[in-house]
Amino acid sequence: MKHNIFLYFAIIAATTMLGACSQPAPPARALSRPDYDAASVVAAIRAVGAQSDSSVEVHPLRDPAVDGLLKQAHDFEVQQQIAQALDATAKALTIAPNSPDILQYEAELQIQAHDWKQAATLAQKSWDLGPKVGGLCARNLETVTRARTTMGDVAGAAQARQQQAGCKVPAPVRL
Repeated sequence: MKHNIFLYFAIIAATTMLGACSQPAPPARALSRPDYDAASVVAAIRAVGAQSDSSVEVHPLRDPAVDGLLKQAHDFEVQQQIAQALDATAKALTIAPNSPDILQYEAELQIQAHDWKQAATLAQKSWDLGPKVGGLCARNLETVTRARTTMGDVAGAAQARQQQAGCKVPAPVRL
């Protein structure tokens, strides 16, 4: 009888352990932060770029078709149709792949889509390929800083914030 009780508890314990192994893992820490007002975050990122007092700015020459697609993307963004804006941006990138300003714009759209990881990746790629000075540089690193902060990467955010100071090139002193 004692042996049957022991066997009974052993079966229950084994079943419980096997059941625990087959349960789905708890969801990973969400990278989506719907509690953030994404439009405000993007506005703040763009303001950092506009307020960059660098005496050096780099602006690309581009195919007019790309400009048309980016206008479409901006129109969709104004209408808060972020998925359509991302589609138009993806088409622009097929014509002008690795264009730092388009990659940064896509990063900002990804923030509005609450995909912080993709936003950080795109902004970092834009910074890697783009000018290390001026407004685009400042927007890149502000995006990386905010995305990494949101994802809990404090060290990565601090590093991006430190690099951001290098985006500003002072004007030469004239006598």
